[in-house]
Parts: sequence; C-alpha cells; structure tokens
Amino acid sequence: MTKESQHQRPDNSDSPGSDIVLPHSTAGESLAGAVVVSNPPLQESLSGWRKVRHVVGLDRAIGFTVLARGWSGIAGLVTLRLIAKHLSLDEQGYYFTFGSLVALQIVFELGFSSVILQLASHEAAHLKIHDGQVSGEAVFHQRLASVLQRSTRWYSVAAVLMACTVIPVGIHFFSGSANKHPGHPVAWFFPWCAVVLAAMCTFQIDPTFSFLEGCGYVPQVARTRFWQSVVGNLLAWGALLLHLGLYAPALLIAGQALAGAIWIFSQRKLLFSLLRLPVGKNRISWAEVWPFQWRIAVSWLAGYFIFQLFNPILLWYWGPAAAGQMGMSLTLMNALLSVSLSWIYTKASPFGQMIARKEYTKLDHVFFRALGQSVVLCVLGCFVMWLGDAYLYTHHSPYALRVLAPLPFGILMCCPVLTQIANSQALYLRAHKQEKFLIPSVVGAIFTGLSTYFLGKYFGAVGVVSGFLAVGIIIGTPLSSYTFIKYRKLWHSS
Repeated sequence: MTKESQHQRPDNSDSPGSDIVLPHSTAGESLAGAVVVSNPPLQESLSGWRKVRHVVGLDRAIGFTVLARGWSGIAGLVTLRLIAKHLSLDEQGYYFTFGSLVALQIVFELGFSSVILQLASHEAAHLKIHDGQVSGEAVFHQRLASVLQRSTRWYSVAAVLMACTVIPVGIHFFSGSANKHPGHPVAWFFPWCAVVLAAMCTFQIDPTFSFLEGCGYVPQVARTRFWQSVVGNLLAWGALLLHLGLYAPALLIAGQALAGAIWIFSQRKLLFSLLRLPVGKNRISWAEVWPFQWRIAVSWLAGYFIFQLFNPILLWYWGPAAAGQMGMSLTLMNALLSVSLSWIYTKASPFGQMIARKEYTKLDHVFFRALGQSVVLCVLGCFVMWLGDAYLYTHHSPYALRVLAPLPFGILMCCPVLTQIANSQALYLRAHKQEKFLIPSVVGAIFTGLSTYFLGKYFGAVGVVSGFLAVGIIIGTPLSSYTFIKYRKLWHSS
C-alpha cells in the first residue's frame, strides 16, 4: 500500500493502517490550530507524549500487543496465586506439561503461519484494502486470495490430524509418568483430551490472523489478541475457583478461540470475498512455497526441542513438582519475552512490504531501532523478575516453592536476551521470503536437546537451565549473528 493511499484513507479502527495520523493539511487543520492557540499547555503535553512515543518506538500495533502481553503478565501473577491455592504441586506440574505436549501441534503446523504472513504481505504491498474491499491489479488480487484459500484447506485437514495424534501421545506419556511416580495420583485423562480439542480450534484460527496481519491489519490483530488473553484467563480463573483444576488450561485455550472467532467473523466481508474469488493460473503453487516452507518447518520443529523439552524431562525424571516449578518460571520468562518481542513482531508485515518495494535503508532503520528498544526492555525486565524471585525465597513466601530457586532462576533469566536477538534476526531474514536460519535452528536444537536430557536427568532444573544458557552463548548467538550479517549484506548489496 502506498504512502499516499494511507494519507487519503479516513480514520477507521477496523481498517488496516488506521493508526496513521492524517497530515495537517486535512479538514481538521483549523480545529488543530484553534487548540494550539487556546490551550498551549495541552499542545505541549501532547507534543511531549509524542516525543516519548518516538523514543520508545510505541505505535498502535505495539501498544495493543504490549497491552495484551502486559495483561498476560499481570494475569500470570493472578494465575500463580490461584494455582498455588487450588492446585497441588503435582497438579501444577501436569498443568504446565500439558502446554509443552500440546505444542506438538508444531509437527502439523510446520511454521506455515509465518509463511502465510510473508506471502500475504508481499502481495498486499501492491494492493489497496479498505472496508473489506480489495483494489489493484488482478494478478496480485488473485494471488492474495490463493494464499488464504490454500492455508484454509491445509489447516482444516491438519487440525484433525493433530488431535488424532497428540491425544494418544499424551495419554501414553502421562500414563508412563504416573506409573513412575505413583505417590500422588492426579486425574489428568479428561483434562488432557479437553486441552487438545480446544487447541484444535485455535490451530485453525491462528493462520487467519497471520493472513490478516500480512494484509496490514496489525493493530486490529494485536487488539484481538488482547481480548483473547482477557477472555481466556477469565475462564481459566473461573475453572480454578470452581475447583475444576486441570480443566483450567482447556478453558484458557477455549476462551482464546472464542474471542478470536468473533473478530474473524467481523472480517467476513474481506475473507469470504477472497475465499470465493476464482484465482485461475495465478494461484500460489507449492513449487513456489515449498523451498521456503520446508526450511521454516524444520526450524520450527527444532524450536520445539529448544523450548518445550524442559517440563517433560523434569516430570519424567524428577516428578511433577519439579516440572511445575520449571513451568511457572518459563511462563514468567516467556511473558517478558513476548512483551519485548512486540517491538519486532509487529513489524513483520511492514518489513515484507518494505522489501517488496526495495526500501532497504528504511527497513534497516526501523529494524535496528526496534531491536535496540526491545533489548533494553528485556534486560531490565529480567533483572526485575530475578529480584522478585529472590524476594520470595528470602522472605520464605509460600509462593517460593512454585518457582525455581534464585540460582537456577537467575541462570534462566540470562537467556531471554539471547533468544530475542536470534528471533529478531530470523524474522528480518524471513521477511525476504527466505529461510536461512535452518542450520542455526537445527544445531541449536540438537545441542539443547542433548544438554536438557543429560544435564536434566542428573542435575535437575539447574542442569537444564545451565545447558540452555551455555548453548546460547557458545553456539546459538554467534551462529545466528553470522547468518544474519552474511545474508543481509548479500541480498541488499545485490
């Protein structure tokens, strides 16, 4: 979408790019002038707020995303309180291990949502989308429709395959763990099935979100994710208060699915028109997608072994209580990481459009500025979280046993910055519709998986987080930075 079209678009909170501020040459110029004359302090205050937003890099997309993830952080503290009160230590372990195992949906998703976003953003760069109407050259219009049609078919089939596979895998794993640690039996069977069925619903919603983000609906998607978090957490809290225990994760996911489905239905005019549009010879072919797709798929599968093995390994070898402490600590870390990554992830669609127009100087300026802002926030957040953990243990709080001790928690809090840098570099390169992080992802997954298994088996949580940090410092960050520098220079110079 061109800059001129953005300035001409009327303010509409349900249209992409609605966070664009109209230039002073619009009809509101006289009113703005009147405000300046009649109330200078107000204008100075607004000017000061704009400067703060500029320095921090805060726009509507980031604002809604930070609001959603900030809410998730606060909600996580409430959830921690309710879990500590209404779940035993063993039940807490199952609570968080449910999330680790349901993440096996990556095997069926194969990172296609990331591909959808980039494909949609590259086609939408040549179109104008307003009030559910698409205008522009027919070839780009049909290719954009093809992205949505293909993704809808793929995820409808994959969702069923995911449920039919992940449910029995979880049953086998939890049965074996229960036999290995028979001390405190936990009723996990029906809650586990409910979690997977709820995840099957969100599995089909997420690619539509990615598509709409690629079309420029970044602030609207971020706003909807906020409401997903609110509705999901409220349902989970209700389950815990009503002593439904391990059904809370299923209701959390179901609430997210419900809020997401309501907003997607509000966009039915655009979505249905694209689903019905004949695309003919201009459809996106697998031959075009596959060279990018299979590398993304392998990278995402590798990510599972980097981030999702901790809880199952500790549950199997050290029992549900150890897994629960790790799960709660990882939840806090991921909440912080998701907030700081908002500065980068909300730029995925604009990155794709800048690349489509070959605006590489602008791309680098936006990327490096956002990266610096997000890293500073991440470092500060990690330090504050560690201080909070140390406070709980120093004052012998009953909540202290729900998270890792200060030593392993401190080691864990050294990891988010490394993860953030690598993820940001990967998103930058993937915006070029290229996947060059295959080798860093696979190498990192192999070493992290091995360190998690062997160090976790013999040294517990301290071994798991120490291995994770060591792999990030010695292998992950150097390899990802080398890949980023190499291909950025190669692609932009040519």
